[in-house]
Amino acid sequence: MAEITPRVPPLLNRWSVALIAGLVAALFFHLLQPILLPFVLGAVIAYLGDPVVDMLARRGLNRTLGVVLVFVVFAALVVAAMILAVPLLLHQLDLLLARIPVIYAWFAQDALPWVQQRFDLTLKRLPPLDWTGQLANHWQALGEVTARTLVKVSGSGAGLLLGIANLALVPVVAFYLMRDWDRLVDKTLGMLPLVWQGKAAHIVGEADEVVSAFLRGQFLVMCTLGAVYSFGLWLVGLQLALLLGVMAGLASIVPYLGFIVGVLASCLAAYTQFGDWSVLLWVLLVFGTGQAIESMVLTPVLVGDRIGLHPVAVIFALMAGGQVAGFVGVLVALPVAAVIAVFLRHALEHYRASDIYGGS
Repeated sequence: MAEITPRVPPLLNRWSVALIAGLVAALFFHLLQPILLPFVLGAVIAYLGDPVVDMLARRGLNRTLGVVLVFVVFAALVVAAMILAVPLLLHQLDLLLARIPVIYAWFAQDALPWVQQRFDLTLKRLPPLDWTGQLANHWQALGEVTARTLVKVSGSGAGLLLGIANLALVPVVAFYLMRDWDRLVDKTLGMLPLVWQGKAAHIVGEADEVVSAFLRGQFLVMCTLGAVYSFGLWLVGLQLALLLGVMAGLASIVPYLGFIVGVLASCLAAYTQFGDWSVLLWVLLVFGTGQAIESMVLTPVLVGDRIGLHPVAVIFALMAGGQVAGFVGVLVALPVAAVIAVFLRHALEHYRASDIYGGS
């Protein structure tokens, strides 16, 4: 009778290899964080442009030519936006600086005394602000600080050159990633164990829907809300309409934050400009209209319910990303959180179908 040799379990199974690979990737991400910014920005641009390149390739255009065409159109849009928007935003910033003394005076002479009287509080009164005098007194100190800053920047020429080189790398990285995006995804999936590839491809496809809904959809929502708020505040007559609208649109990356920040800042700017409480009703109408458009049209059409991230989870992801990896972490926080949410949903489904959850 032949002797049966017991099967010895391998030292490394699929899950242990996957865990080690994940830990190594996290370690590399942490160690290489200072040089990751151009690669992260390039990957974001490549991901946004890949569907357009795929569409052009399906219509018979060479993929490299399609990438070049996308880059030309994208660069033209960026240059046009800078030519049109940057001078307007700089003008709005000048107006904001000019209104700071008015806002300060209103807060010190009207708002603070009203709060003291209304809530029976004893608060220290703010001293009057002599804007011209303060600026004249500190002008010399400001010049000294500027001079020291210029000396520091000129003394760290290598750092300045490195920053310029990193910015120059962004379009190069984006070009090659956009050209080879589908091939890189296929090769990455091909490195997984064969029994995992089908399920992994399904999860990656679902994660792609979630991330694309966020990156493309939420970006369009933010731009549209910024335009709606800016136009509405311009109709009201606010001098800072563009600045306030853009600020509220950018803050809309967190649900309801753009509405709250925009309403508070715009009401303060409107009252200090007009000195009439009735104008605040028009400001509220502008933001109410924008919120209605977002909830009934923009989010259902452009984003949908595929992201699945609670507003608190969005705030936590942004703060955690900034804490772990600084600005790079903030850039990748929400897409990574959306992908993690997809994997957690599948893990929860697997758990509920297992004997651990339903067995005796």
